[in-house]
Amino acid sequence: MEFCIFTEPQQGYDYEELLASARLTEGLGFDGWFRSDHYLRMGDGDPGPGSTDAWTTLAGLARETTRIRLGTLVSSVTYRVPGILAIQVAQVDRMSGGRVELGLGTGWFEEEHRAYGIPFPAKRFGLLEEQLEIVTGLFATPEGGTFDFHGEHYQLHDSPALPKPLQSRVPVIVGGGGPKRTPELAARFATEFNIGFVPDDEVRAAFDRVREACERLDRDPSTLKLSVAQPTVVGETEAEFLRRADQFGGDPEQLRARNLGGTRAEVEDRLDRLRELGADRVYLQQMALDDSDHLALIADLTRAFR
Repeated sequence: MEFCIFTEPQQGYDYEELLASARLTEGLGFDGWFRSDHYLRMGDGDPGPGSTDAWTTLAGLARETTRIRLGTLVSSVTYRVPGILAIQVAQVDRMSGGRVELGLGTGWFEEEHRAYGIPFPAKRFGLLEEQLEIVTGLFATPEGGTFDFHGEHYQLHDSPALPKPLQSRVPVIVGGGGPKRTPELAARFATEFNIGFVPDDEVRAAFDRVREACERLDRDPSTLKLSVAQPTVVGETEAEFLRRADQFGGDPEQLRARNLGGTRAEVEDRLDRLRELGADRVYLQQMALDDSDHLALIADLTRAFR
């Protein structure tokens, strides 16, 4: 299994704090560092310096790390037109030496759209489908060729489809619990399907649906990476776990029942179950980026699963 740290910078972290988190993630041997793509703090509390732009952040980290994968979980289709997004991703991929991954979704946080004047249409699934087709199409266009697209939401005419990413195929992550359209989009366009913040029975159902979608589209299901994202709060002792759960702001019993929460042994048991369900990668959501001891503990307990 692969293990990636998943951060929520909109809760009030500046670039220097994110850089420290990414460097620690790399130093502890994790496979990747991913961030949400939001512009407004969620919930009460001090917003600190305010949010940071995901792809601006990743461009900086691309030059200041050397090994870890870097990406979004996930960028919203409401923030950027697909042609510009493809340019951003390709450029950051080259800046990183070929380590970028793109998670793309419909977006959901209407309040941040109102706060920054970003249009938030009621129906966004069509935007996601067309953006996936455009971004992957631009990347796949041979050098010297052009790309055209005529959809309901976007039109591209004689695009040179440049710049090209360094990777021959940038990993694209599609996720969610939708019963039909999301699995089909993942099967058509993605290299990875992700399901987040749900218990084991819902993970199993989501994985089954996307495998079935692959088979319907004559795609080998084994070519699609399966991943899970979970809030992760661990303690060597019960008291340490409860202290961190309080800092996280989560209910300890819910963290235990639905997420990667509890003592080391409890979290190891849940990881065992996720591996049995077919998870190839786990995103470990961290809210307290300054708790280096916590990250070191997680690195130690996940080592046996790699």
